[in-house]
Amino acid sequence: MDSKDILISLRDISLRRDGRTILEGIDFDIRRGDFVAITGPNGGGKTSLLRIILGLLRPSTGQVTFPHGRVSTGYLPQKNMIDSRFPITVAEVVRSGLLGMGLPRAEEERLTSVTLGTVGLTDHADKSIGVLSGGQLQRALMGRALISSPELLVLDEPLSYVDKQFEHRIYSLVEELARHTTILLVSHEMSTISGMATRHLIIDHTLTECHSHHHRIHCECDEG
Repeated sequence: MDSKDILISLRDISLRRDGRTILEGIDFDIRRGDFVAITGPNGGGKTSLLRIILGLLRPSTGQVTFPHGRVSTGYLPQKNMIDSRFPITVAEVVRSGLLGMGLPRAEEERLTSVTLGTVGLTDHADKSIGVLSGGQLQRALMGRALISSPELLVLDEPLSYVDKQFEHRIYSLVEELARHTTILLVSHEMSTISGMATRHLIIDHTLTECHSHHHRIHCECDEG
C-alpha cells in the first residue's frame, strides 16, 4: 500500500513502568481504511498502546508520527472518567465531542440529536448522567466518540456494561462505520468483530499480527 495511505506510524515503541516492561519493540503502521481488531491477555499492554497512539501516554522509547498531519480522532476509553455526580446531561456529554470545532450552535444541536438517536438515548437526552445505568453511560460516551465523524475511531472494550440488545447494535454500527472510518478496536469478544476487521493484532507486551480469526492461542498466528 502506498505510503500516502499511512495515517499513523509507530517505530520501536517501548514502555516501562516501575521496572516492568509493558510494551517492547512495537512497530506498525495504521493505514487509511484499516479496521484493526486488537486482543491479548489482561495486562498485556493493549490500553497502554492505545493511549500512546492517542498521545495520552509518552513511550519510554520510540516515535509515533503522523506522516500527513494530525488525524481527527474519536475515543471511547475502557473505563469512563466522568464523575457521575457531575451536573451534566446526556446531551451535553455527547455534544462535548464537538468541542473546539467551532460549529454553529444549530449544527451542534442537529448533530447531537442525530447521534443520540444512533446510540439509542433520545429519550434520555435531558437526564443527568447520575441516573444512568452503566450501559447507558457507555452509550453516551460512544456518542461522544462518534459525533464528530472522526477519521480515526478508537474503541477500547466498547461492549463493556452494555446489554445484549445494544451489543448487537454496536456490531451493526461498527460495521457501517468501517466503510468510511479507520477503526482501532480492543475487545475480548472477537468472534463477531474478527469477521469485520481487516487486520488482527495480538498485544502481549510485544505485537503479533495474526492471520487466524480465532485469537485464542498464539500458535494459531503467523508473525508478520
